[in-house]
Amino acid sequence: MTVKVLVVDDSGFFRRRVSEILGADSNIKVVGTATNGREAIEQAQQLRPDVITMDYEMPMMDGITAVKNIMQVCPTPVLMFSSLTHEGARVTLDALDAGAVDFLPKNFEDISRNPAKVQQLLCEKVHSIARSNRRYSSAYSAPAAPAAAPAPASPAPRATAAPQPAPRSAPGASGATSTASAPAPKRKPYKLVAIGTSTGGPVALQRVLTQLPANFPAPIVLIQHMPAAFTGAFAERLDKLCRISVREAQDGDVLRPGVALLAPGGKQMMIDGRGTVKILPGDERLHYKPCVDVTFGSAAKVFSDKVLAVVLTGMGADGREGARMLKQSGSQVWAQDEASCVIYGMPMAVVKASLADAVYSLEDIGRHLTEACG
Repeated sequence: MTVKVLVVDDSGFFRRRVSEILGADSNIKVVGTATNGREAIEQAQQLRPDVITMDYEMPMMDGITAVKNIMQVCPTPVLMFSSLTHEGARVTLDALDAGAVDFLPKNFEDISRNPAKVQQLLCEKVHSIARSNRRYSSAYSAPAAPAAAPAPASPAPRATAAPQPAPRSAPGASGATSTASAPAPKRKPYKLVAIGTSTGGPVALQRVLTQLPANFPAPIVLIQHMPAAFTGAFAERLDKLCRISVREAQDGDVLRPGVALLAPGGKQMMIDGRGTVKILPGDERLHYKPCVDVTFGSAAKVFSDKVLAVVLTGMGADGREGARMLKQSGSQVWAQDEASCVIYGMPMAVVKASLADAVYSLEDIGRHLTEACG
């Protein structure tokens, strides 16, 4: 099936290069281009593309405003191009909040120096995002960010007061149950909650972590596939929105209850036997930096059966082998369900390998974490 793409950028050079790169893939067709946000909205309605690539800084209407409008009139997966700066990270996170699915650094040097690598990465992203289209409207409605509540003096009420559906069982998953009256997760004194994710992860993590009370009793580590320039800004954003504390991990940080440490981009995060994190240079042999498998695997060695791991939306299969190590040590592994994922890749890999103890909708994971660790 051919993927139809709309390319939006005020730079004529970048529009041409992106169109050429995408056009080299026989299964991708560039159906139109636009030079600003207003044109993008019009073209999206007229051409009904499967995917839109979107720049941020444009005349007439910027990319974020365009994304918000497109999500209202004709929801379409959007791939943002962004600069590798702190401000670029902030803008990109705003775009993801507005409804964009994923992003790529806008790097002219890479295009000229390594066009084959750029083509592979861009085309892979477009194909993967296109496959998310059928469930896009319901899974990625881009709600307004929840406001952070003040730290409560007593244990905070659970953030979700809506009816609580039973967890869905993973096919072949050990410990998962498929009955309509499935119980909530059993409480256990977990020493660590580890959450791994990729495409769709920034919004997914926001939805999960904003449900946790300030006195959440377990330490948390977060592994999100993201460039080095972005993770600091992302941690700051989560910290402002959440009742728990969130910060970018530094070498030697101590694991503490109610504190979430985000793995820095371009590096690897491991847990050591002293209950601290080690930040190591990104190994070129590993495709992902940070890598979910690396952090999960180290947690399995240190905490044995006292880890609760969660694999959220994302492309690929990172997290599967780390989940296997956690299961072998007796820990629990949860996966996000297909219906609420932007990209059902990483959770699917865990489920298909029969490593998921439970499969939950994104909206239920935060509440269930509080129940399991409370």
